[in-house]
Amino acid sequence: MTMNDPETILYAVDDGVATITLNRPEKMNAFTPKMRDELIAAFDETDRDDAVRAVIITGAGRAFCAGADLSAGGATFDYASRNVSQREEQRVGDVYRDGGGLATLRIFKSLKPVIGAINGAAVGIGVTMQLPMDIRLASTAARFGFVFARRGIVPEAASTWFLSRVVGMQTALEWCFTGRVFDAQEALSRGLVRSLHAPDELLPAARALAREIADNTAPVSIALTRQMIWRMAGAEHPMRAHRIDSRAIQARGRSADAKEGVSSFLEKRTPVYPDRVSADMPDFFPWWEEPPFE
Repeated sequence: MTMNDPETILYAVDDGVATITLNRPEKMNAFTPKMRDELIAAFDETDRDDAVRAVIITGAGRAFCAGADLSAGGATFDYASRNVSQREEQRVGDVYRDGGGLATLRIFKSLKPVIGAINGAAVGIGVTMQLPMDIRLASTAARFGFVFARRGIVPEAASTWFLSRVVGMQTALEWCFTGRVFDAQEALSRGLVRSLHAPDELLPAARALAREIADNTAPVSIALTRQMIWRMAGAEHPMRAHRIDSRAIQARGRSADAKEGVSSFLEKRTPVYPDRVSADMPDFFPWWEEPPFE
């Protein structure tokens, strides 16, 4: 899928910052298979485009995303009975891959930093899709809920891997066990979001953070750093990190970016990094093997 005329999201790039806006405001941006596919396509585009230095995700209207579209009623989550059409890679044998997980795994693989600007209600997939985002800012009007047990299902979108890493095991279990909706202040105090902002100040704050990244850092270094930190979160020993650190610092140390970074610092000027994510990633990238879906 390409980014020509998306139906459920808006996509715009302005001075190195891509903004993806969930755009079904009349449905509180409820998540659909179409939105899943368009989100994945948007991240394919941000990775391809060397002009994009950071990505912001937000919602149109009063909600960020109110969860899965429940218009199919009781059969909403029964993919087999609904004969849901899925591409080959979205089904393994008789198991339909969770659509939210397909989206969050794509965000996880992003080569550009991802900033969530959570403007309103964020429930179900509306909150689990935030977990692989690198930094989350929220409106004081935002509300959050891991409501799965209250709908007779379980957490999805790979959130059982992400959530405890973001907020700790005790909070992850409490939120998922109770399924209650909680306010932005609790999200801040438990570490789900980095900061709270008045509704009209949220996007400016997200853009200021994106600008700080875009204006001052080397994009190849950011792409490597993002994956190094995320993928080491589950490593069994710091030696795993030491091995990849050693390869990465050696590769980056001899790069044109490293020369520019030092020179610009010594000359007290804004750096202009020449290396591109699309062409200049080191030859050991990606160094991991994706686990097979089982």
